[in-house]
Amino acid sequence: MHLQDPEQRAWFQKRLERPWRKPDVDEQLQILYKLNEAEAFETFLQTKFVGQKRFSLEGGESLIPALDTILTAASREGLDDVAIGMPHRGRLNVLANIAGKSYAQIFDEFEGSLDERIGQGSGDVKYHLGTEGTFTTPTGEKTRVYLAANPSHLEAVNGVLEGIVRAKQDRIDLGNKGFSVLPILIHGDAAFAGQGVVQETLNLSQLRGYRTGGTLHLLVNNQIGFTTGPTSSRSSQYPTDMVKGLQIPIFHVNGDDPEAVARVAKMAYDYRQEFNKDVVVDIVCYRLRGHNEGDDPSMTQPVMYSLIQSKKSVRQLYTEALIGRGDITDDQAKQALADFKKTLERHFAEHKEEKPRTTDDSNTVAGLELPSSQHEDAGMMVGWSTAVSAGMLKRVGTAHTRPPEGFHVHPKLEKLLQRREQMATEGGIDWGFGELLAFGTLLMEGVPVRLTGQDCRRGTFTQRHATLHDNKTGAEWTPLQYLTEDQAKLWIYDSSLSEYAVMAFEYGYSVERPDALVLWEAQFGDFANGAQTVVDEFISSSEQKWGQRSSVVLLLPHGYEGQGPDHSSGRIERYLQLCAEDNMIVAQPSTPASHFHLLRRQAYARPRKPLVVFSPKQLLRLKAAASDIADFTEGTFTPVLPDYDAGEGVDRVLLCSGRVYYDLTSQRRQRGADNTAIIRLEQLYPLPLPEVRAELEKYPNATLTWVQDEPENQGAWWYLAMNLAPQLDRPLQVVSRPAAASPAVGTTKMHAAQAERLFDQAFAAGK
Repeated sequence: MHLQDPEQRAWFQKRLERPWRKPDVDEQLQILYKLNEAEAFETFLQTKFVGQKRFSLEGGESLIPALDTILTAASREGLDDVAIGMPHRGRLNVLANIAGKSYAQIFDEFEGSLDERIGQGSGDVKYHLGTEGTFTTPTGEKTRVYLAANPSHLEAVNGVLEGIVRAKQDRIDLGNKGFSVLPILIHGDAAFAGQGVVQETLNLSQLRGYRTGGTLHLLVNNQIGFTTGPTSSRSSQYPTDMVKGLQIPIFHVNGDDPEAVARVAKMAYDYRQEFNKDVVVDIVCYRLRGHNEGDDPSMTQPVMYSLIQSKKSVRQLYTEALIGRGDITDDQAKQALADFKKTLERHFAEHKEEKPRTTDDSNTVAGLELPSSQHEDAGMMVGWSTAVSAGMLKRVGTAHTRPPEGFHVHPKLEKLLQRREQMATEGGIDWGFGELLAFGTLLMEGVPVRLTGQDCRRGTFTQRHATLHDNKTGAEWTPLQYLTEDQAKLWIYDSSLSEYAVMAFEYGYSVERPDALVLWEAQFGDFANGAQTVVDEFISSSEQKWGQRSSVVLLLPHGYEGQGPDHSSGRIERYLQLCAEDNMIVAQPSTPASHFHLLRRQAYARPRKPLVVFSPKQLLRLKAAASDIADFTEGTFTPVLPDYDAGEGVDRVLLCSGRVYYDLTSQRRQRGADNTAIIRLEQLYPLPLPEVRAELEKYPNATLTWVQDEPENQGAWWYLAMNLAPQLDRPLQVVSRPAAASPAVGTTKMHAAQAERLFDQAFAAGK
């Protein structure tokens, strides 16, 4: 009754405030069959793999008939896919009994068998893996099932799963099929109440850039966290109370009543289909064992676990109820369970005979069958170029001066749009337009582009103006959507004030859409700190753990302009510390053309890797940083930029990256230091060692100094000291701000004094 919409309240009243029809025998037997599967699977693993962690579903087995009910309805309604995200508790059971992963493959993982196709990857524990399979109803209808891989950061998968679902839906004509991919998120009670990313993701559910037509949230409510009870883990009566303000309906259902659980699951599915909104089902149950199978929960919850140990299982209770009501015979119940135990024993015997086992599907790695789009990664893009024709640049420029009829451009933006048309033919291209040229040319070549972030349409620094608003009506106009009749789609959305959920969403989207350039922009680079779990657990490591590729781009504004410690640094050092095994690309381009070529390379290069771009603030309008037309129509991304202006007799080489280059060139002119060459690293990882060496060979007698704006313990220095300096034929010195706990000083005066010392040291280096 907390729902404010009378239509939705009436919908529930019609279904709830009337006598309930008991399921027929076939429905009851199906519920019992799924409970048998769930309990027998856990019992078998407990017997065969004693002491191994599996995070069993015991006590919450009603989740399996709930999922079976939902997927059966989805299959019969013809939905294209069901995508599931969940923590590790119950994951193996769901993999086997819902998502169709073979028992033999799961047993292999318990034995520690390795799939050679992982290559040098680290792999992951069995209860983190996902799969892609097919669900089949008892009457033969089918739907595809995707279960997302998820680390032990339980709710981190929420945004990822929603992004994958949105990407799948964007491939489909929603006008004809509706939201035909169904997302299901499974939660624990403690994590649902305690993890802020849950709220962040729920808040996305009705936003234009992120909606997926409603998500079914199923809580396996164990009434305990690891060892923490509800009174210490939440301030509300129910773990779901926080969602009431989002106008999301909530069911609380007894996990020991599987018929009620199945009924509620079907009603939740029907509600989602009717209203395209999220719905929550709180399955109040228990956890038979501790946090893992080696844990003793009675040490912290002796009263609760004395009750649990004396309880009959859900399957036993339901079987007795069916027999007691005369719905099935005792022999029918015993035969159903015996048949399933025989099946498990047979699979285990086959596994022993054929070890090590790998799946027949060459697209499956470590038991994780990747989204179908991943299979297109290798060798898909042939003959691509990052340079484009002058005509394409002109078309993008012209589009900015052709607003819809009657559209009133804001007076302050009219000259900007005219300049963009002029820049496209005469040069002097600034950063914002150079980026739009990358997007526009990709769209004309058939590559979709998706960009989201806080205020990204205008741009934090009033630089992008990808979408303009009618100055009188507020109507929107996005010039890049009107380039050619057959262009690819552009999706550009201002996000909610979230980092964790939104970055996860774009990561998930990019996993499923290798054909698209997918970008997330932080309002400032350090805002990404709020999504560090996504960077650590997905972006930097997913390929090694799960063979799961992403080409997501993180745009992180970075630069020292004397504005204080916040928003100066995107924390270059953190990303470089995560770099290994060719896992991602970290770059800091210094010109609009370099950024242009980098983004276009990212759209086409295979195999796909995530890209972290430390984008500028001060360079957005710096005339010295503008690029000529030829910089876009010729060449490609160059990871090391030479010094085109160095004088004769160079005896000092300054290496740098990003914004500080322009300060150094200005200081060189002021100081008359023609003996100094300045070389830029546009890409920091993978380290372009051959290119660096080739440039340094031009100056065999020069001293080498790395110059950075950041404090010595931050920025790229320690990474370069470990990886570049030992590979050079000369010592590499460093000039930086002093090591500091904070990224930058708090006043402009202190900043200027530090900068002056920095330049003095840089141009005194080697003397």
